[in-house]
Amino acid sequence: MRERWVVVTTLALLQAVTIATGIYAMTDGDFSLAAMTRQTPRPTEPVKPPPAPIVTAGPVLAAGGNGPLPTKGTLAQQLTDALGDQALGDRVGAVVIDAATGQQIFASNGDTGITPASTTKLVTSAAALASLGPDTRLTTRVVQGRTPNAIVLVGGGDPTLAGPYAKAGAYPKQASLATLAARTADALHAQGVTKVTLSYDDTLYTGSPLAPGWKPSYVPDGNVTPVHALMIDEGRADPTRSQPRVSDPPQYAAAAFARLLAKYGVTASKTIKPAQAGQGAAKLAEVSSAPVYALVERTLTLSDNDLAEALGRHVAIKEGQPASFQGVRAAVLKVLKRIGAAKGVSVYDGSGLSPLNKISADGLARLVSLAASSGNFDLRPILSGMPIAGFSGTLGHRFKRADAKGEVGIVRAKTGTLNNVNTLAGYATTHDGRLVTFAFMADKVPLAAETVLDRLAAIVARS
Repeated sequence: MRERWVVVTTLALLQAVTIATGIYAMTDGDFSLAAMTRQTPRPTEPVKPPPAPIVTAGPVLAAGGNGPLPTKGTLAQQLTDALGDQALGDRVGAVVIDAATGQQIFASNGDTGITPASTTKLVTSAAALASLGPDTRLTTRVVQGRTPNAIVLVGGGDPTLAGPYAKAGAYPKQASLATLAARTADALHAQGVTKVTLSYDDTLYTGSPLAPGWKPSYVPDGNVTPVHALMIDEGRADPTRSQPRVSDPPQYAAAAFARLLAKYGVTASKTIKPAQAGQGAAKLAEVSSAPVYALVERTLTLSDNDLAEALGRHVAIKEGQPASFQGVRAAVLKVLKRIGAAKGVSVYDGSGLSPLNKISADGLARLVSLAASSGNFDLRPILSGMPIAGFSGTLGHRFKRADAKGEVGIVRAKTGTLNNVNTLAGYATTHDGRLVTFAFMADKVPLAAETVLDRLAAIVARS
């Protein structure tokens, strides 16, 4: 259908222009597709809501949903043939679901728990949106210390907090450590203070900073930073590179903050130690992250491990669980049960780096279907955050082979990759305009099976 191609490709091009391979260049305005389709904004105190967008586009689902269901026999045969590819190995789960009715159109080992890799982020994102709400922000503060002229930098669990060397113009707009230093200096100058003793509070999170099952190489290889409530640039020593990751993210952030204070006329102590902020300590300054819906979009598009772990921790806090990996496991399951999406889901981290995670293909496909349903508007950023085949994020370099490139711009999906694991879960509009969701998962892959997963998604899209 030419109309389908025009509508969906136009949407893809609009987003591809703004989504680069890791950094989005945009203005201070909030231009995400989720923002453009939101209903009544929720109050966000004390931060004012983002300005109204000046770019408009149709909602994510405008291109499909009303066409006839694909012919089951033909689709089943094509998918079954493709699932026989030896590149997938001998444990594969595959499910296709009609988004409008929740009807299972195709299933093969759909209920088998399979290592999901980064498609785990769909689960974490759904829990964050449902528990925290799409407009919640993560706040980093500076408060008065326990003695005169003492201040405490308090981590609020925002890994996107931009350090002094962060590149300007990233999307979503990040809170800035420099802004926090400037506001703190203003507050101190108003009190006549120019010299302070600085400490930092990283106690929002508890437990091990490394998840069960994580490989020792994950941190030095730049896959993730040990999870802390206070860090800048996601713990990167160079914000433009994935490695190296700093060994002590809270101390590193506090030292950078001290240098920034000096630029604004406040001298901090040379010794900077951890300390817990006093209960009810007077606030001197704060900065807040982008809202959760934009953080979810970034998490999914870029497969951002550090941000996914932070979102999981905040879900744990909101749900009354310890802010640890164990708390995340319990809290995420609690939220998923509340929204009817817990079946087939067992997670040990928020990012999917842990091979202990197990999720069924049916569970993932139904979660995406839930986000597409009319009664779950708060989950829409899951749809708008997923990479676009051949255009953006972790799908920017995919769908290049002849058996899949015809569906470039049509398929949107979250990828997952670990050693011997390849997964893909997302949605597409079929040839006749029906919105369907899918999950294809393999965790005994001999080498790599991305191209086979691309072919499976393409079969669904052109059915």
